[in-house]
Amino acid sequence: MTLRKILALALLLATAASPPAVVPPAPAPALDGHAIAQARYGNDAAWYEQRIPFFESSDPRIDAVYYYRWGLFRAHQRDLGGQGYITTEFADDVDWQREPFASLNDASGFHIAEGRWLNDRRFTDDYINFMYEGGNDRHFTDHMADSVWGRYLVDGDREALLAHLKTMRHIYRLWDEKFDFDKGLYFVEPLLDATEYTVSSIDASGGKDGFRGGDSFRPSVNAYMFANARALSRMAEMAGDTAMAKEYAARAKALQARVLADLWNPKLEHFTDRHQITNEYVKYWEPIRNRELVGYLPWMFDLVPDDAKYAKAWGHLTDPQSLAGKAGMRTVEKNYEYYMRQYRYLGPDPECQWNGPIWPYQTTQVLTAMANLLDHYEAHGPVSRADWMAMLRQYTQLHYQGTGKDERLDLEEDYDPETGKPIVGLDRSHHYFHSGYIDLILTGLVGIRPRADDVLEVNPLQQGLDWFHIDRVPYHGHEVSVTWDADGSRYRRGRGLSIAVDGKEVARRADLGRIEVPVARAANASIVREENLAVQLVRSGWPRASASSGTDAEKLHDAVDGRAWFYPELPNGWDSDASGKAQWYALDFGRTIALGSAELAFFADGTHFAAPRRVSVEVWREGRWQHVGAPVTPLANGVTRVTWPAIETGKLRVSMTPAKGRAIRLAEVKAFAR
Repeated sequence: MTLRKILALALLLATAASPPAVVPPAPAPALDGHAIAQARYGNDAAWYEQRIPFFESSDPRIDAVYYYRWGLFRAHQRDLGGQGYITTEFADDVDWQREPFASLNDASGFHIAEGRWLNDRRFTDDYINFMYEGGNDRHFTDHMADSVWGRYLVDGDREALLAHLKTMRHIYRLWDEKFDFDKGLYFVEPLLDATEYTVSSIDASGGKDGFRGGDSFRPSVNAYMFANARALSRMAEMAGDTAMAKEYAARAKALQARVLADLWNPKLEHFTDRHQITNEYVKYWEPIRNRELVGYLPWMFDLVPDDAKYAKAWGHLTDPQSLAGKAGMRTVEKNYEYYMRQYRYLGPDPECQWNGPIWPYQTTQVLTAMANLLDHYEAHGPVSRADWMAMLRQYTQLHYQGTGKDERLDLEEDYDPETGKPIVGLDRSHHYFHSGYIDLILTGLVGIRPRADDVLEVNPLQQGLDWFHIDRVPYHGHEVSVTWDADGSRYRRGRGLSIAVDGKEVARRADLGRIEVPVARAANASIVREENLAVQLVRSGWPRASASSGTDAEKLHDAVDGRAWFYPELPNGWDSDASGKAQWYALDFGRTIALGSAELAFFADGTHFAAPRRVSVEVWREGRWQHVGAPVTPLANGVTRVTWPAIETGKLRVSMTPAKGRAIRLAEVKAFAR
């Protein structure tokens, strides 16, 4: 044997004895966030590019609504200045909001559930701080403590979680005024459960009304208080308060037992209200006579045992004679005596009612509850993942108004369950934030199930999508991405489901199913805050606005009310005339402050309003207006920032050269110390 053959044989034997080389996993697919933000948000792209998780799927309508909902979240961020940001339910003012902030607590659970998925944690953190530093006036029922726990499951921030524990406990005990100690259940007037004109309130009026009254023991408030008690117990345990942890665990357990024993209606096979009052029409403790969508809320918080007896209730959701409308979920079943009867209380236009219409509010709750059922219950009754996906698509469709070239995205308050057309039709109803969608995509369709331990769990509920991918999802201080590619042709990295953490693939399977991988938590990025000094919450306060034209006090105030959006259906901001003359908008702060930058948001609609051709910022010094920063050509439907070396002043002015034949709408002015 020649030396060459001996060496070749030795090499062959050595190779055979060696383990195969480890091929590092391919990097996860990455979406072009910059390009997507530009395409979806135009000149306002900068707000989203570093903040939101980016998503795509084989269903372009789901994609479009996903990005619309982030735009909705952005539009509902109100800057209170020193108190930071809050999330509003209505874009503009309504009579029943908490003044002067325009806050309402009933949708706080949705707001927090959506906001916890932002990479910028400031907005949700500010909102929670506001609510627990006097903002939660308990105007409505809520499950806010449980939502704060849900935020912790995503970001893992223990300090933020426990920051308001004492206040949370105090607010919980204030609800004793709505607790029947004999029955061991909470009761509430449906209006204060944010669900006026339900069966209990309509029937308590003899069918004549239902806006007020009709106090009842409801599945909603009792499920909320169960979830809040459980969250407080978990927080107290983390804080080392053993006595409080035991107390609230016992409260949750007792409330769960009472809901199961007393609010489960064997005749209707559904969780239903019991009347809390007696009058000529209803009697105390009698169950209401019809099924309502609210009966699914106990599953939203895993209050219900994994038992086929209870799972039967889900059959009503797919029954066209019960709760299944052609366009979505009815809030009460079709055979209710006062189903879809229109009661009016604010004028001639149709108004908010829960006697049959589809409400995105409760649709979100039921889809969340159903996702829990399908994710971790053995007994899930007659519903399937295909049903969940079909209902998600129905909900998706409700976001679309108009047809053909006139089709646009605009979520409203409530809808006809047969046609899917909006009912209320009032100005306040446009772009309404009384629901969730992003969280349904993240926790349901994509299937990220946030946990308190150092585990990332993914179990997609999607059915019928050939592919999807989401990246830049914050989780325990990391960035997570999830990819589904049924046959591998979309992303060309193999077929099936894969998970990546910080850009590196960590798990894969060839089919849809649950994946659990260890993920050691890391520190979150620090929250960066700067205070907007140009907020005027109270119209008679400082700063005081003046302008060259359009001097209506309400319009002047709208440019410094801390709210900015670019929806044509919802005018907001100061409007100049269309004379073609140079315009200015000025603020008097009433004191000397340091200013070093300003943000200007201009609205344009392609017809009447256009962004100015040129803008300069001036400050009042030495008895005259002096230019600061360089003149700019501002963005339309976006934010333009002007900066300069910080300077002491008491007044600021924005001078504008209008586009020919167009008026200017200054949606918002913000001013900062640096």
